[in-house]
Amino acid sequence: MRGWIMPSLGAALAFAAFTLAAPMQPASAAPQSFTVPMNAGSEVPPNDSKGTGNAQLTYDPASKALSWTVTFSGLTGPATAAHFHGPAAPGANGPVTVPIGSGNVTSPASGARTLTDAQAADFTAGRWYVNVHTAAHPGGEIRGQINPPK
Repeated sequence: MRGWIMPSLGAALAFAAFTLAAPMQPASAAPQSFTVPMNAGSEVPPNDSKGTGNAQLTYDPASKALSWTVTFSGLTGPATAAHFHGPAAPGANGPVTVPIGSGNVTSPASGARTLTDAQAADFTAGRWYVNVHTAAHPGGEIRGQINPPK
């Protein structure tokens, strides 16, 4: 009996050592859907527009695919452009990263894009914002900072 127990114990120890030495694979994250509210007070600098909006976003961390539907109303005039900007912390402005539309942008504006590794890192870290521009507010009339769920 003793000869049978020792090989089994040795096999168990070898399996445990192999299992602990194997690299851990991160769990695959599911796509995240969330809403980003937009308003004039979030623009930098803030303005007095009564316009509001929302960006409905879905982000898939595995593929880095971002899709959106941006809705807005109550602006001072027609939207002349809409963009995602970054990297930029709340209260700071950043360059255009992904255009949503230019010229006669209408609500709702939808689209999709696969992000680069650098864009995905800034996006998931909350260093992106979305805004809508008008002739009265060429720097942006309404804005929302993007904070994806963790």
